Amino acid sequence: MGGSGKSGWRAGLFGLGIALICHGLTVGPSAAETCQRADFEAVVDEASNTLLQLTQANTPTFQAKLRSLKAKRNWTNDQLMTEGAAFVRDDKIAAYDQQSEQLLIKINSQSGEGVDCKVLAGLREAMRTLVETQQAKWKYMFDKIDAELAR
Repeated sequence: MGGSGKSGWRAGLFGLGIALICHGLTVGPSAAETCQRADFEAVVDEASNTLLQLTQANTPTFQAKLRSLKAKRNWTNDQLMTEGAAFVRDDKIAAYDQQSEQLLIKINSQSGEGVDCKVLAGLREAMRTLVETQQAKWKYMFDKIDAELAR
């Protein structure tokens, strides 16, 4: 090791890398002191807004595709309700819903635990996963109806 410039450079990079990792993960005593309830609320608000935007963007388009399928198949309104259910309810969609429900339980249990930054990191991860789960659910539903429209 010695005192060469190269090993000093490596030690400096290693120290910088550890500092960046710790800062990014919001761990350590100093990070715990800087987290506020507002930090928790901001994470929830951001994810909630993302989920709302996802729903607002996808619902009208999905409903239009269902109406197109109704017209293509000459379904009555009653047939749309029964036949169309397959595009919003199946085992895979139920799995997405179950995963989302479990994440919401986790999020609700974390959000009341105070201002521990380790909990905040877990909350961020749960909210990110919830958003990704809902995005995957919408993609699956669109893929399913698009395939049916293409037939």
